[in-house]
Amino acid sequence: MTWLDDRAVAVITGAAVGDALGGATEGWTPEQIEERHGGRVTGIVEPWYPNWQDARPIAPYHKGDGHITDDTLMTRALVEVYAKRREHLDAYAMAEDLVPLMIGEPRWIPELESTALLLQRVFLAEKWIVARLHYGHVDPREAGVGNVVNCGAAMYVAPVGLANAGDPRGAYAEAIDLTGAHQSSYGREAAGVFAAMVAASVAPGATVDDVVHAALDVAHDGTAAALRAVVDAFDGWTTAPTTDEEERALARLVRETVAPFDSVGPAYRQMSMDARRPSRTKSIEELPAALGFVLGHRGDFRGAVLGAVNYGRDADSIAVMAGAVCAGLGGTAVVPDEWLDAIEEASRMDIRETGRLMASAAQDILRADRERATARLRALADLGGASVDGTSTPVPDAAGRPTRTGDPA
Repeated sequence: MTWLDDRAVAVITGAAVGDALGGATEGWTPEQIEERHGGRVTGIVEPWYPNWQDARPIAPYHKGDGHITDDTLMTRALVEVYAKRREHLDAYAMAEDLVPLMIGEPRWIPELESTALLLQRVFLAEKWIVARLHYGHVDPREAGVGNVVNCGAAMYVAPVGLANAGDPRGAYAEAIDLTGAHQSSYGREAAGVFAAMVAASVAPGATVDDVVHAALDVAHDGTAAALRAVVDAFDGWTTAPTTDEEERALARLVRETVAPFDSVGPAYRQMSMDARRPSRTKSIEELPAALGFVLGHRGDFRGAVLGAVNYGRDADSIAVMAGAVCAGLGGTAVVPDEWLDAIEEASRMDIRETGRLMASAAQDILRADRERATARLRALADLGGASVDGTSTPVPDAAGRPTRTGDPA
């Protein structure tokens, strides 16, 4: 198994584990989670309500019991697009290949316990993709304008980071282009930054600091401010929590730091009046919160994911992002098999195979990138060494002696 094979499987499975564990606690507060489960959640748990089929506000979704949610289903669909095209994607790929998967290919939906179209599982913010592109025939590059601004685009773009492994700026640019068909404002920005963080995490020898540098290097506006606030809040933080009370303190620090940038407001199910509207000063909560748990646990997969799960609110997407980054840093060895095996069985999905499929596509994409880069370097050498009449122009060497293109310096 190559490095990229391992990291691709790690990122995809790590994100899916976070998704499945976090789905059971999504929408609740840390206090409610502890009361419901008799303490902090430490793994896969049962649904919040035994009668999940008709219990509000959960129905009709079977969240818990190791079931993945729409985060992983959308990730899988994007991987299938990469596997089909085996090239970098743009907004048109969303219209031409992702939308047909959403509306034309039934698949097992764990939360519905039935075979259905992906369109029938995703929320309205993701149904927007189909409405705008398939029915509205909107320019894919602009179709995301007008949608609610949330984490919908960011939650499934980890594959973009793998397609640009080791190139955070390339991952950011591709994710911004691709998700223009889905989101705008800080929702689209978060997708670009998260893809950059994944790309940084899977580079050989990468550290948490490399992920932080990549995020701050590409981020803009409120997203940049939120991420910087989180980084500053954890400056000098060297020891991961070891007790439940330290975990609670970490979660409170994350929430207090992110809250000024989060448009949803203090009550997750009772949103503020300006929630999820375009803004230059706001950020989605999920990405900076995920970074907070990664920093608080110094890149430890289990700690960061469980921190996100017990945080509540949009726990599944926060855990997806934290899980993807930590798994990218640590590889498949850090994703607990006991969780992953149970989640694959409960979800009826070979998540490891999804990672292998993405690895195969990424290998082809990176190979083509290398060939283009080599050709570009040759072209630049020729451009810099040829005169207008086509003859070689002397170029000084390091000692100032004139040389010609191709001559040894």
